[in-house]
Amino acid sequence: MNRPTSPTGCSPADQSGRAGTGAVPQDTASAVFEEAQSSPSFGRLRRSQRTFAALATIAVLSLYLLYVLLSSYERGLMDVGVVGRLNVGFFLGLAQFGATFLTAWLYTRHAGRRRDPVAEQVRQDIERVLAAGPHGPGQATGVSA
Repeated sequence: MNRPTSPTGCSPADQSGRAGTGAVPQDTASAVFEEAQSSPSFGRLRRSQRTFAALATIAVLSLYLLYVLLSSYERGLMDVGVVGRLNVGFFLGLAQFGATFLTAWLYTRHAGRRRDPVAEQVRQDIERVLAAGPHGPGQATGVSA
């Protein structure tokens, strides 16, 4: 079975037929992406992701650990009735679901306000440089900081 092959120096993704972009040699695209990854904008993007993920993970796991410890060692507290036959343990268990949904909402809000605009700028910079075509040796690729 014959499979289509890429022109020399192009990846199949470069042949997608998007208007306004020609095939970019793989080494040029690699250089542009490597420069973009070393840019301050990309660094801020990664730091923002790591910071949020670390804080959210610590918060959710702490709440879960508190629930497990209270269930194991403070049965008297967990058995205290709140409404009818529903006790503190039941509501703390439901709080785990609330924490999950709250974390997802906060993540979406954080991404929309802080990370998406920076990611969009990095993407536009990369596309602008790739659309400009190959660069001569020793020339900067032009990805902004």
